[in-house]
Amino acid sequence: MTEQKKLQPLQAVKGMNDILPPESARWEWLEAKMRSVLQRYGYQNVRTPIVEPTALFVRGIGEVTDIVEKEMYAFEDRADKHGQAEHLALRPEMTAGVVRAMTEHSFLRDSGRRLYYFGAMFRREKPQKGRYRQFHQMGVEALGFAGPDVDAEVILMGSRLLRELGLKDGEHFRLELNCLGAPDERRAHREALVAHLEAHKALLDEDSQRRMYTNPLRVLDTKNPALQAMANAAPKLLDFLGEASLAHFNGVRAILDAAGIAYTINPRLVRGLDYYNLTVFEWVTDKLGAQGTICGGGRYDGLIEQLGGKPAPAVGFGMGFERMLLLLEEVGVLPAPPVPHAYAIVPSAKGLPQVMVALEALREAGVQVVLHPGQSSMKSQFKKADASGAAWALIFGEDELAQGLVAVKPLRGEKGGEGGEQVARPLSAVADWAVELLNA
Repeated sequence: MTEQKKLQPLQAVKGMNDILPPESARWEWLEAKMRSVLQRYGYQNVRTPIVEPTALFVRGIGEVTDIVEKEMYAFEDRADKHGQAEHLALRPEMTAGVVRAMTEHSFLRDSGRRLYYFGAMFRREKPQKGRYRQFHQMGVEALGFAGPDVDAEVILMGSRLLRELGLKDGEHFRLELNCLGAPDERRAHREALVAHLEAHKALLDEDSQRRMYTNPLRVLDTKNPALQAMANAAPKLLDFLGEASLAHFNGVRAILDAAGIAYTINPRLVRGLDYYNLTVFEWVTDKLGAQGTICGGGRYDGLIEQLGGKPAPAVGFGMGFERMLLLLEEVGVLPAPPVPHAYAIVPSAKGLPQVMVALEALREAGVQVVLHPGQSSMKSQFKKADASGAAWALIFGEDELAQGLVAVKPLRGEKGGEGGEQVARPLSAVADWAVELLNA
């Protein structure tokens, strides 16, 4: 008989990470905080497919962006019976997908929409701390609203979210603004910018020389120290803005000023996607090294028409979960992992039917209670109870069960030391004493 070859354990794809307890509890906490803020502003949840037509992102993001050229997971699907195969992609961002959904289902026909989403995105780049091949984002999209008031509302909402997560403006993050103007203003600026880059062509690396004519604004976004002086001296888009664009930008600023939101104007802020116009913004931090942008977005009035819909204005932003959690951990504001209220200790399996009914009554009353799995010694069960972090041990001994009681023992003293004396409580009146467990 030949010896069966031992199968090697499989591992996750590099850069696509498992999120396990207790870390997953922090994700749930972050999602709940986000949802609470977003719903206060009237935003509703939207969910779109992870896989979309490749053309959606080529048209929406821009053919000469790093995302489409280098990072997108694009593939040809299996051919159908006619030999036709769809070109599909894992979504590298979600704004284009939301716009596609709104257009496909005529959701903007009657009024504008305020939407938010949580979801996984995919980009094939070198994994590093805070940047992964599968990453997760929260985003908001306000579709069908043209005024600076909605730009300002979105920024106010982002600032509120950061503050309610425990971050401090000026200490942990700062807001940067810019205005990209209208298409004709950007064209005039582009001509001046290309002329400036041509005059400094010898300084540009190969990638910047290639982008000089296809996407010159992105050249200014360089992180190359040797190009900083050239980039700082480049023509500024703000100097090319007309009356309407300036009025829009000043309208945003007036609301932020009235609300006491601090910001700086960064004329080199362009964002990484081609569809932005007018207001763009980022919240940045100095706490995460090179991964300094923690949230960013702007107005994208032309995208809906670009993707085949009826022309409509829009503005939004995105925030990465992984990077935000890194920042929250760095500044020490992440909550401790959750613990149950109580841990059930059962010395004998004979009483399990009675125990399970009592535990269900406790859960009905809102108590989080963990049942010790299987049978083991009392010492072992108490050790597990203590390790669980629970405030109480519920001891379902045979003598107690025979009398319709459970022994309730506090595991934590007022100052974190040993718990106090145990007391007996009736199983017939769980709701009457469950409040003790909830208020530990």
